[in-house]
Amino acid sequence: MNELDKCMAGEYYDCHDKIFLDFKTNARKLLKKYHALTYEQKEEKRNVLKQLLGEIGTNVSIGLPFICDYGRNIYIGNNVSVNMNCTFVDCNKIIIGDNVLIASNVQLYTAAHPVELCQRLNPDWTPETEQYFCRTYALPITIESGCWLGGGVIVLPGVTIGGGSVIGAGSVVTKDIPKNSLAVGNPCRVIRKLNEGNM
Repeated sequence: MNELDKCMAGEYYDCHDKIFLDFKTNARKLLKKYHALTYEQKEEKRNVLKQLLGEIGTNVSIGLPFICDYGRNIYIGNNVSVNMNCTFVDCNKIIIGDNVLIASNVQLYTAAHPVELCQRLNPDWTPETEQYFCRTYALPITIESGCWLGGGVIVLPGVTIGGGSVIGAGSVVTKDIPKNSLAVGNPCRVIRKLNEGNM
């Protein structure tokens, strides 16, 4: 199993392996192009996003500035608005459904490290190695169709936000959120059901 396979399987992987450095280099080049385009250059912007992202649907807008790690692990459906200053750390897959609103300053983090120090430090690391000094793993994030993430929301690795749900501004989503829920806080908790007339 190579380092990319380990990463996508949610296992510890060497994030300084050449394949990830190449992904980052490519993403930085494309992001530089994207940031240089004006608001009106919609066709050119879409062409760059098609090269950067794993998949992009129709009627998708991503405001500037926008930061991602690799880009290739981001899959976006139709009718999606990502507002300015969002960060997608896409070491594993970030899947965004249709009809999704993502407000400014939202952060989606697929990468993580063990909490316990003895597990977090890489026992194989020495100053001579090119490996990272601590262990890293990554888990996918899924934002299902019809969701709205308010300003400044942070979504942690492995989380799925169920379809039709709204996450209140400033929330930190540490666990899955069921469909059609209004959830807020740190840690984010469901406070009531939504869309009952449409279910």
